[in-house]
Amino acid sequence: MELDAGHNRKAWEAASQKHVREYDELLEQARNGTSLFPWELELLRPLVESGPSVVHLQSGHGLDDIALVAAGARGVVGVDFSRTAVVSARRRAVDLGVPCHYVVGELPGAPLRSGCADVVYTGKGALIWMPDLARWAADVARLLRPGGHLFLYEAHPAVPLWTWDADEPRIRGDRGYFARGFVNDTFPGHGAVEAQATLGEVVTAVVRAGLEVRVLEEYAEPFWRAGGVDAAAWRGRLPNSFALVARKGM
Repeated sequence: MELDAGHNRKAWEAASQKHVREYDELLEQARNGTSLFPWELELLRPLVESGPSVVHLQSGHGLDDIALVAAGARGVVGVDFSRTAVVSARRRAVDLGVPCHYVVGELPGAPLRSGCADVVYTGKGALIWMPDLARWAADVARLLRPGGHLFLYEAHPAVPLWTWDADEPRIRGDRGYFARGFVNDTFPGHGAVEAQATLGEVVTAVVRAGLEVRVLEEYAEPFWRAGGVDAAAWRGRLPNSFALVARKGM
């Protein structure tokens, strides 16, 4: 399955219109709570409590950036290839008066100087747009200062296999764990081709980029649930997300 970057960018621009339609709702969410999960915060706190500079790759609606500042980050620079998402996130940061800034950029190849980040944060639907994990991980390593950390919280690579049946978990007959990609048949990226990688491939790409893996955790809780769906695959028996923390050497 070949990933078409131009087609996927159009699909994501269309999906990002949701951030515009729901601007006021998202603004209230950012003002009154955090978009970070408790298990994310548990791992993130030691990384952000000292006031680091954070780069968020594929920053989307930007709510995580506001939450990172609330958790201690000195400031966040978000990078996304959707101009719609960037404009919406930038406006929200201005409305809330938080030190979050945004740029439009293709990834890998973030339009930021090398060694600009103490922490690179990414995930929640980011890696599915990255067919070349080696280039992605090398870009992360380039952005990090010596001693800096990558924090990745993402859908588990096994998630494309699970059906959304409510009675019991099942494996989709049209998907495979070792496939290279598939056409997204759900919101928000409907029609886009998602890249697939195994958990081993993600970890190996990070290690080969020169980063030392410090934490690898797997969770039964998904980071996203489709509205009106109560899938048995989300009820604690199967992996639905994972977190990885890696450090760049001094």
